[in-house]
Amino acid sequence: MEKKQFKAESKRLLDLMIHSIYTNKEIFLREILSNASDAIDKLCYLSLTDEGVGLSREDFRIDIRLDKEARTVTVSDNGIGMTAEECEGNLGVIAHSGSYQFKDQLDKAQAGDEVSIIGQFGVGFYSAFMVADRVTVVTRKYGEAQGVVWTSTDADGYTVEPCEKASVGTDVIMHLRPDSDEEIFGSYLEAWKIKALVKKYSDYVRWPIHMELDRQERFETGERDDEGKPRYDTRTVKADEIVNSMVPIWQRGKQDVTDEECIAWYKEKTHDQKDPAAVLRVNAEGTVSYQAMLFIPGQDSRDYKGDGRHGIRLYANGVMIMETCDKLVHEYFDFVRGVVDSPDLSLNISRELLQHDRQLRVIGQNLEKKIKGELERLLRDDRPKYETFFQSFGTDLKAGVCDEYGRYKDFLRELLLFYTSEDKQVTLKEYVANMPASQKPIYYASADTLRHALSLPQCEQVRARGYELLYLTHPLDEVVLENLREQDCHPFCNVVTDDLGFETDEEKKAAAERELESRELLDFVTESLGGAVVRTRFSRKLANQPCCLTTEGGLTLEMERYFRRGPNEEMRKLRASRVLELNEGHKAVQALRAAYEGGEREKAASYAKILDTLAELMAGCEIEDPARFVGLVSDLLK
Repeated sequence: MEKKQFKAESKRLLDLMIHSIYTNKEIFLREILSNASDAIDKLCYLSLTDEGVGLSREDFRIDIRLDKEARTVTVSDNGIGMTAEECEGNLGVIAHSGSYQFKDQLDKAQAGDEVSIIGQFGVGFYSAFMVADRVTVVTRKYGEAQGVVWTSTDADGYTVEPCEKASVGTDVIMHLRPDSDEEIFGSYLEAWKIKALVKKYSDYVRWPIHMELDRQERFETGERDDEGKPRYDTRTVKADEIVNSMVPIWQRGKQDVTDEECIAWYKEKTHDQKDPAAVLRVNAEGTVSYQAMLFIPGQDSRDYKGDGRHGIRLYANGVMIMETCDKLVHEYFDFVRGVVDSPDLSLNISRELLQHDRQLRVIGQNLEKKIKGELERLLRDDRPKYETFFQSFGTDLKAGVCDEYGRYKDFLRELLLFYTSEDKQVTLKEYVANMPASQKPIYYASADTLRHALSLPQCEQVRARGYELLYLTHPLDEVVLENLREQDCHPFCNVVTDDLGFETDEEKKAAAERELESRELLDFVTESLGGAVVRTRFSRKLANQPCCLTTEGGLTLEMERYFRRGPNEEMRKLRASRVLELNEGHKAVQALRAAYEGGEREKAASYAKILDTLAELMAGCEIEDPARFVGLVSDLLK
């Protein structure tokens, strides 16, 4: 029997196949099963016009057999099979695809969508050589009396010879490579391993995949117990089982699958014990057809370990292509889980990535609109559930507003929530709708906690006028508002650093004159603090408190706290330019003035340091020297 050689370019491609194209060796089973499914598709299609096939749709099947002694994994189908010429054409010339030719003939005949074939590159079969050092194909074409055996050992060439085969179809027999320190190929002889790979990659192949699996069987021993009842024992028996689901739940009609069944599927696949906040089911037809079943989780259970339970899985005709497809939706919807299945995806040679992502962009844009619409519905119709969702995933949405210089801010802004009190959150649109006619800006205060933000002294005048404030407690919140800029033509106003807009020009002029008159006192306070603040001024924001701390420049106190918690050492050293503001009508500030004007400079300096420390405390800053502060207060109490 003459051994035939692959063409030179085929040898190079085969080497590339084994070592480069596929990133995961376990993919081999997906590829061989896909080929078997394609072969059955062809014969099933032929049976529609050829009564001689003699098989109904229920008769088609794929079988997987494991032989530990021979170290073989065999995948058999009762599909259309191949002739000797087709073996040489399809298997002897790498990258020649019989499935592609078949599909091309259907397209030319305008056969429609009766058959969807994923194997269009003719290279998937050779993934078997990643785990096998010898592959034998025993096949018989429908309509032929004799079978063919094709055998190859890597790039060493192949042989083709006739054989007897009782039925049409194909057996692919993979002789596994010897185990090594780097790879235990024998693991593919374990039934649980193969079953798991079928569930992972080929669970939704449309034809039943059969395996012989161990099963515990209860039987009578023939003995009796003391009461005369028969004794029972268990034994392990072999049983034929279908190990794939065949019809994906997302491909079934909404009338056939309830939301409760979808939720049960979600919990099984993601290991999430809590019901999702929402279920989206999409069946789209058009330029790009696809089906999707997406879930918005009720809580954040992401562990960021890349275990495949998170994100959106991508399928092509029921065969998993990507376990987590990060190109479907932007990171701000990273929490969404589920599946997308499309027959229109352009796959690359390994079926692990896409040749180009135009179709994916179309699908992703449509899905993002659906996701946003579902979140808006939740916000409108089930506010408590949405607020719970936002507590878990609000950071994702806020990060999306800040991403790419605010490119997605208008798409996401109406999904954001902000506190206006300890027990109330509002959207920006709701805030504006509740604004009195006299209010122009949207006021906000930032702090590390909600309770701290509520207690900031700069909020007093705003609340005194009956205006609500937004209380920002997340490090991203200030950056979010900077990107949003305004809401319905109302600008944002930081009560700590910005002009509140309450004073007339005359009042501002009078305050400036008073401050100028007290410039010597204010400069004394600044000098007494030894560089802790860049300047001291009278505040026009305080009502009851003696002082407050504000900043000038782009870095706020909240940003400083955020950077201090970060990993970058240089960023941790950043310090906001502090400004001490004094309430000139408060008794404590009047006591400071009296001490200074009475010549008690040391006492006045102590007052200044105490007021500055009080301002730091109210701003939520850490006191660098608590003992000094205690000493200053103690001296004044003597």
